[in-house]
Amino acid sequence: MSERLQPGDVAPEFELPDADETAVSLASLRGKRVILYFYPAAMTPGCTKESVDFEGSLPELEAAGVAVVGVSPDKPAKLAKFREKEGLTFPLLSDPDAEVLRAYGAYGEKKLYGKAVVGVIRSTFVIDADGRIEKAYYNVKATGHVERLRRDLGL
Repeated sequence: MSERLQPGDVAPEFELPDADETAVSLASLRGKRVILYFYPAAMTPGCTKESVDFEGSLPELEAAGVAVVGVSPDKPAKLAKFREKEGLTFPLLSDPDAEVLRAYGAYGEKKLYGKAVVGVIRSTFVIDADGRIEKAYYNVKATGHVERLRRDLGL
């Protein structure tokens, strides 16, 4: 498993395709705070709950100058279906090779129903306007996570 990021670390740069196959980079978001969250698979119950919760909080987050970006190993076509089905308006990025997931320590061994498996570790990062990790959350639960994050950000 890759190294876990800590507050103060420089956020790893990336450029990934979104649901429309348009490249989105971390550098393009510089100047605002970014919530970057990694989830295992679009259209699964937990990932849907988490993504819909982010969408519901988007007005308050955007008013506070915070952008939201989701990343999963799903292909852009699946992300487009997920976005349309759930009415998501923030970028969903495709990382099928898990390169960015690994760079953030969000891919590796985890427990799934009591068994050790290798895959996406549900994780969220708050990146400051200068591109540094402000907060790092690993092994988060889908339910209640967005509310906890909003509390931690004072929103």
